Amino acid sequence: MPTSTALKEALYTGAYDERLRRVYVTDEAVRAQYDRYAALADEFARLYDGERDIRLFSAPGRTEVGGNHTDHNHGKVLAAGIDLDAVAAAAVNSENIVRVKSAGYSMDVVDLSDLSVQENETGHSPALVRGMCQGFLNYGYKIGGFDAATASRVLSGSGLSSSAAYEVLVGTMLNYLYNDGAVDAVTIAKIAQYAENEYFGKPCGLMDQTACSVGSFVTIDFEDPKVPIIEEVKFDFASCGHALCIVDTKGNHSDLTDEYGFIRSEMESVAQYFGKSVLREVPEAEFYGEIAEVRKKVGDRAVLRAMHFYADNARVEKEVSALRAGDFEAFKQYILESGSSSYMYNQNVFSVKKPTDQPVSLALAVSERVLRGKGAWRVHGGGFAGTIQAFVPLELLDAYKSEMERIFGEGACYVLSIRPVGGTEI
Repeated sequence: MPTSTALKEALYTGAYDERLRRVYVTDEAVRAQYDRYAALADEFARLYDGERDIRLFSAPGRTEVGGNHTDHNHGKVLAAGIDLDAVAAAAVNSENIVRVKSAGYSMDVVDLSDLSVQENETGHSPALVRGMCQGFLNYGYKIGGFDAATASRVLSGSGLSSSAAYEVLVGTMLNYLYNDGAVDAVTIAKIAQYAENEYFGKPCGLMDQTACSVGSFVTIDFEDPKVPIIEEVKFDFASCGHALCIVDTKGNHSDLTDEYGFIRSEMESVAQYFGKSVLREVPEAEFYGEIAEVRKKVGDRAVLRAMHFYADNARVEKEVSALRAGDFEAFKQYILESGSSSYMYNQNVFSVKKPTDQPVSLALAVSERVLRGKGAWRVHGGGFAGTIQAFVPLELLDAYKSEMERIFGEGACYVLSIRPVGGTEI
């Protein structure tokens, strides 16, 4: 555990290369991290005591590949950790206080002697820190004070799960600083969901946190959310002749929490018609058999969103099977079907609050124009604003990236790789 000065020397002499390669894979990507982590060490030294022994941590963002808004109703998803991540330099303290200074934000200070929900923290990052600490205690794990400097390349409001990456980063620090790495990735994900639901005030599912915490391509079945079934999906994406692009349409979904909440509550209203709590508990045939009465009770939009749930939940299995069989063309077709369902049935491509503001709709339309018959595209993440996802043939990558950045601005199109590990100490 080196001091800031010693850590930087170790970085530039290659002492961290093996650990960095486990996360960032290529030699080029490893070298690209030197300056980033060195700057983080400098920031820690500026904020706190530079002579303390500090440790490095990383947690990825995620991309949702299949199953749009299925997780919160105990459905199936396909997701992957990506190479855009949140990182931290941290050290324990003896003050029973957690201090986290994220680049571009004010410092979060949480006194561990009071971990009750603070109403004034709703929607703000101190709530996530407080919730993560309480969650660790709820599961019987240790907590304690620490100081941290963090930075993130996971775009806020982008659909890449910046909040989940932050939660997992905090959980990863608690895991290694106070629990010797004994807390498994799924438990950290569950604690992160608890923090976001109960402390931050956002009714999210568990997909984002699991993908960030576990990493790699994963399919997750939330039929029993207390014991989600998580399976790695082995697929050599580099061999398929496509790039994974995330296009940031520059729309912000920070004020759309209620829109996301309506999707979940409306799906659940359909389930409640049948005396169940979530749609996964209601047989699809039973739903369609009663659809005329259901719409009278809960409204047409709730019915349409239920139709999306059933179809997209089934599509996840088809997507996974296609990847495992190496049939990327079939996989792309399922991606297109999922995107159409999100648009028409789930209705999370634009907000009814801002009907003239439709950057996601525009990005999808342009993607269709450029990629028709060759690629695949869909809304990405929560929707309403933020990002789309596209699988782009390599021969069209330059043209696609250029067109998206012409419309949405330089740097709007991210060409990503899939990260093999989730939250970890470097």
